[in-house]
Amino acid sequence: MPDYTQDFTNIPYGPLGIVALPGCEELAEKIDRYIVRWRAQKQSEHKNSIAFAGYERDTYIINAGFPRFGTGEGKGTLSESVRGYDIFIVTDMFNYGLTYSMYGRDVPMSPDEHYANLKRAISAIGGKARRITVIMPMLYEGRQHKRSSRESLDCAIALQELCNTMGVDNIITFDAHDPRVQNAIPLKGFENVSPVYQMIKAFVNHVDDLHIDKEHLMIISPDEGGMGRCIYYSTVLGVDLGMFFKRRDYSRVVNGRNPILQHVFLGSSVKDMDVMIVDDMISSGESMLEVASKLKELGARRIFIFAAFGLFCEGLESFDQQYKDGIIDRVFTTNLVYRPQALKEREWYCEVDLSKYVSYIIDTLNHDMSVSHLLEPADRIEALLRRKGYKQ
Repeated sequence: MPDYTQDFTNIPYGPLGIVALPGCEELAEKIDRYIVRWRAQKQSEHKNSIAFAGYERDTYIINAGFPRFGTGEGKGTLSESVRGYDIFIVTDMFNYGLTYSMYGRDVPMSPDEHYANLKRAISAIGGKARRITVIMPMLYEGRQHKRSSRESLDCAIALQELCNTMGVDNIITFDAHDPRVQNAIPLKGFENVSPVYQMIKAFVNHVDDLHIDKEHLMIISPDEGGMGRCIYYSTVLGVDLGMFFKRRDYSRVVNGRNPILQHVFLGSSVKDMDVMIVDDMISSGESMLEVASKLKELGARRIFIFAAFGLFCEGLESFDQQYKDGIIDRVFTTNLVYRPQALKEREWYCEVDLSKYVSYIIDTLNHDMSVSHLLEPADRIEALLRRKGYKQ
């Protein structure tokens, strides 16, 4: 039985093309395999008409290259024409596992280099594509989204450059740090996708002895900024919500931010309860682990950490230690950003695969149809919990 469930009524907007930027090849190949299989299985009397030209292919990935010169300068090249195509560019702005040679030295790629490659890909397309959609799971400069003093507005400027100058029609991102940054491009498409369904599905599939009710489970936000995300989790799961308030030292700045003095918990008792700490990203993990320690001191039973993006900028040792000490039980992050092999081998780590979800989004948009049913997962979450026996 095919798992292709979407009944498309529109002809494709244009022949589908997927451009994978360096570091996104594995994700793009998974997406490509899903769409190739679905379209081969789909029955339609129109598949051989001119409107469906190029609809069923062995691959939708457009071969692209991004060579570097000895000075570190680079360029983008496409090996085939994309005239009239509906192009989806998949990029990971935070893949630090890639390096390039500059003046004889290996240099790790930073978000700025990935962003430059994105612009090179758009430039190589040369305005020939019918539409360009950028799938940028973790938004470039997403944490520099607002101005509070004399400082740059990097995320807004990047969005405006991509959409207003370079011709990008749509931006698709996941769990944006602050989705209001889309106000910078009010006349262009901006979809902020939440992986709530996939996270909860991984949670119920990988955790034994789980009780999803107000007596056994609680959602925790590590700060006030993530409350909106956590309110959704608590609502669809039907459990209570708590949060931590960060007391900061605003008299000084360390590594670009005001250091945290204390985490203060606001909420009902977590004694003998399983807790889900939900955030958009794990950067160094320092704040997240301090929250976990505080919850353990308050008597929490098991602590599960959920974040769309696991960057682990300071390494994995602190997580290893907390797992060894029995403070954290599992860490769930998606496969939308780079994960080193060492992370994948950790006993406490659980990867949430979103390649199928992204494939649905691409296939639906290529048919120029609404993705609202994909962006609103409440019904699917309820059906999942009922199927697993957590709801009657």
